[in-house]
Amino acid sequence: AAAKRKRDAPAARPKKRAKGAPSAPEPDAEPGPAGAEYSIPPPVSQGKWKNKERVLIFSSRGINFRTRHLMQDLRTLMPHSKADTKMDRKDQLFVINEVCEMKNCNKCIFFEAKKKQDLYMWLSNTPQGPSAKFLVQNVHTLAELKMTGNCLRGSRPLLSFDPTFDKEPHYALLKELFIQIFSTPQYHPKSQPFVDHVFTFTITDERIWFRNYQIIEEDASLVEIGPRFVLNLIKIFQGSFGGPTLYENPHYQSPNMHRRLIRLSVAAKFREKQQVKEVQKIKKKGSKALIEDDPTEVVFETPAEEKPVEIQLVKPESKPIVKDKKKPRKIQRKKQKKLFRTEA
Repeated sequence: AAAKRKRDAPAARPKKRAKGAPSAPEPDAEPGPAGAEYSIPPPVSQGKWKNKERVLIFSSRGINFRTRHLMQDLRTLMPHSKADTKMDRKDQLFVINEVCEMKNCNKCIFFEAKKKQDLYMWLSNTPQGPSAKFLVQNVHTLAELKMTGNCLRGSRPLLSFDPTFDKEPHYALLKELFIQIFSTPQYHPKSQPFVDHVFTFTITDERIWFRNYQIIEEDASLVEIGPRFVLNLIKIFQGSFGGPTLYENPHYQSPNMHRRLIRLSVAAKFREKQQVKEVQKIKKKGSKALIEDDPTEVVFETPAEEKPVEIQLVKPESKPIVKDKKKPRKIQRKKQKKLFRTEA
């Protein structure tokens, strides 16, 4: 009614569209004034996401706060990672393969806590294998103040490896495992098309040292971001979370043995101190060694003259009693004091 119609002209009816079909703009339609329509820009990378690597990062129950922060930092740095609830300690480790299958993940980082103080890390290629077990030491997280670097969230990292990784066969296997787990796939939907930080894996003292550095554009210098930790290799297994042992580290020493050796060294020091004290007591209490008699000692001795025995028949005279000369003076002083008091 509001619209004005021409006389003797039929009313224009809107065209019907197919049910469920999206309404598309007409090709001849021109864009309206500024602010009327917005076009969504295409994504930065037009490439195809081919490498479908997905990493499951989770832990067992009983971990401490530092391990929880480390796990969260790895999830932040790896956009191709997934999370899951904590696993019960009573469950067997091969159950993780089924969890990875349900989560559609083909790689896994599993943190296992024992005695609420020892932390173990499993890196596995599920479900065929191989898998490696490490003891994690010297953990520092992103939130610590000494980590001054900062990088774009979701950016792809560069991986830097020590030359020793190419010399030993077990290190070469670990290098391939690290590359597949820690490298962000190209054109991943959650990743950014920038490279502004480096993951370094260095081998020192029979351990693998992990560091994360930011690349500063001005002078290409490196600033540490974090997290940082040290991996002490225990074993490499052929299967995922089990199977035949491919390599066992001969330099590995379990934390229980390390603590036992520390206790034994402290006990040995204490025992040594006690033994020293006992020896000193024996020296003090022990009698001195007697010197043997010298036969030449009696040469210059002269025998004393023998005196006849005398028997005293008379009672000895009594000694005169010597009176105290100061006593009468004391008595006089007392009398004088009494007189002074009465007069007063």
